[in-house]
Amino acid sequence: MKKTGITKDKLRDFGKSLCFLSPSLLGVGVFFILPFGVVVYYAMIDGVGSRNFVFLDNFIKLFDNSAFIMAAKNTLSFSALAVPLAVVLAMVLALMLECRIPLKSEFRTFFLSPMMVPVASVVLIWQVLFNYNGTVNEFLMLFGADKIDWLQSEYCQIVVIILFLWKNLGYNMILFMAGLANIPKELLEVADVEGASESYKFFAIKLRYLSPTVLFVTILSLINSFKVFREVYLLTGDYPYEKLYMLQHFMNNTFRSLDYQKLSAAAVVMAIVMVIIIALLFKAEDWFGKDVEG
Repeated sequence: MKKTGITKDKLRDFGKSLCFLSPSLLGVGVFFILPFGVVVYYAMIDGVGSRNFVFLDNFIKLFDNSAFIMAAKNTLSFSALAVPLAVVLAMVLALMLECRIPLKSEFRTFFLSPMMVPVASVVLIWQVLFNYNGTVNEFLMLFGADKIDWLQSEYCQIVVIILFLWKNLGYNMILFMAGLANIPKELLEVADVEGASESYKFFAIKLRYLSPTVLFVTILSLINSFKVFREVYLLTGDYPYEKLYMLQHFMNNTFRSLDYQKLSAAAVVMAIVMVIIIALLFKAEDWFGKDVEG
């Protein structure tokens, strides 16, 4: 009888929890899971009209598409450069602000101000700076260097990476500052008493306690790196220099041509890659920060 009572209590609690969660579950199902299921369905048929099931044919055609391969390579190379820089530089800035440096408030405000600037204004600033007759080229000419058409050259990704960092470093820095504030001060005091070096305190204590923050900032920066299309589109239009042709350009242009099968297959591939990368990041964080849990 006692076991039956416990079971009823658990079922009652489960029912109550389900009632409270039902609005969120319904929203996720309707606006996320169901649309993604439709995308997977479109990726495996040969057309909206005929709807013949072709399984992986659309994916095979996608990987034979030179525009998709170029867009995927550009996106991966951009993320591989921009995301580590966004994480490492934000951590360095947070560590600097933890120290007693002059003009700390002004320094923090400088890196937070880009969050309040609209994207269109940011793009206008970058056009003024990196135009062929822009400020950067005028500055370089003072040292005898030739003008560079930044957005139509091999340096174009560097321009967008600088823009990406300028927009995202401030928010990432705040997250790291919050993570540093949660590190137990007793551990750092014990390390100071025992004569531990600053590098030892960073790698053995701070970095281990910051591992969840590093994971979150990395995932956030990765997602933002895939959303850099807005800035690139405003800077260069539909068909930029080939080094700036990202997956978002490919999907946008494919949508305009109403090629839903190719678009859906690209979206599924992108989702799978993101899930794999994020799963690996969680696994790495679990291994690195396991001894500081609890």
